[in-house]
Amino acid sequence: MRAYVLKHYGGPEGSLLMDVPAPRPGPHDILVVVRAAGLNPVDFKFRQGKLRAILRPKLPFVLGNELAGEVIAVGSDVKRFCMGDRVFARVAKDRAGAFAEQVCVDEDHAAHMPRDLDFTEAAAVPLAALTALQALRDELGVKPGQEVFISGGAGGVGTFAIQIAKWLGARVTTTASKRGEALVRSLGCDEVVDYTAQDISKARGRFDAGFDLIGGKTLEQMFEIMKPGTKIVSIAALPEPQTAIKDLGGRRALAAMFWLISYGIRSRARRAGITYRYLFMHPSGGDLAQIAELIEQGKLKVIIDKAYPVARISEALAYVESGRAKGKVVVTMS
Repeated sequence: MRAYVLKHYGGPEGSLLMDVPAPRPGPHDILVVVRAAGLNPVDFKFRQGKLRAILRPKLPFVLGNELAGEVIAVGSDVKRFCMGDRVFARVAKDRAGAFAEQVCVDEDHAAHMPRDLDFTEAAAVPLAALTALQALRDELGVKPGQEVFISGGAGGVGTFAIQIAKWLGARVTTTASKRGEALVRSLGCDEVVDYTAQDISKARGRFDAGFDLIGGKTLEQMFEIMKPGTKIVSIAALPEPQTAIKDLGGRRALAAMFWLISYGIRSRARRAGITYRYLFMHPSGGDLAQIAELIEQGKLKVIIDKAYPVARISEALAYVESGRAKGKVVVTMS
C-alpha cells in the first residue's frame, strides 16, 4: 500500500510517499481503509524531530494522526465495530499511520462518523475537536456564564474551541486578524480582538479561563487578563511536569526535564496568581462519540480551509506549517 513515510528527521526531503506492507489488526484493532486524513502542526513538528524527547519510534515510520474511513476487518476481541462501518479516529501518539491507504486503530480510539459528514469533513475533526473538548471541559472546567479567552480562534483547534466553549455556556473572546474575524463571529464568538492592531493586555483581570493556541507574546499578555486564581491551558508554549505525569504515562525523568524548561513560564504564572498547564490531548472514542452527537445536533460546524489529494501531501504540510490556514487542512486518498 502507499503511505507517507518519515525516513529521517529534518525538512520535507526526509519524508516521501512510498510502498509499505499493509498493517494487520491485533485483537483490539479495527483495520480501516483511509478515505481522508487531517493535518496538524504535530505532523510537521514530528517530522522535524521536535518531539523526539517524547516519542522516538523506529524509523521508517508512517506519519499521520487522524483519519476517516471504512472498516474492512476487525480483531478477534472487537465489540463496537463491524465491517463496513464508517469511522473517524485519532490514532495513538506512538502508533500514528493515518497518512496511508490502510491503518490499524484501537477500537477505543475510534467512533462512528457523524451521519451528515463526508469523509473529508470527518477527517478534519478528531485531533482538533478532542483537544478543544478536553482542554475546555476537563482541564478548565468551563461553566455557564464564565468569560473565556481563546487565542487564535480561526485556526484548526480554535474553530472547535469557540463552539465548544459556547456549548458549555461561556462568553467567548478570541484573537483573529481582519481576515479571520468574520469566520470566528460566524462560530458564535462574542468579542474579537484584532491581534495585528490591539493589545489584549488592556482587559486586566477579566477572564475566568484561558486557552492558549499561540504561545509567545500572546501567552505573556494572557497572564495579565486572567482573574487571580484562574487557569490557562496551552497547546503552543512549553510543557510542564503535569504534562509528563498526566498526559505521557507518568514519566518521571521527562517530568524533571519539563520542570526545568518550563520554570520561567511557571514563575510568571505564579506571579500573576494563575495556574499554567500544557496539554497533550489523548485519543478517546467516547469523547469522539460525544463530538459526533454535537455535530449531528448542529452545535458544531467543521471548518475546512483546503483539501489536497494525497499526492500533494508535502505541499499540504507546508501550508499547515505556514500558519495561514483558517480551519483545518485535509488530504484525500484515491
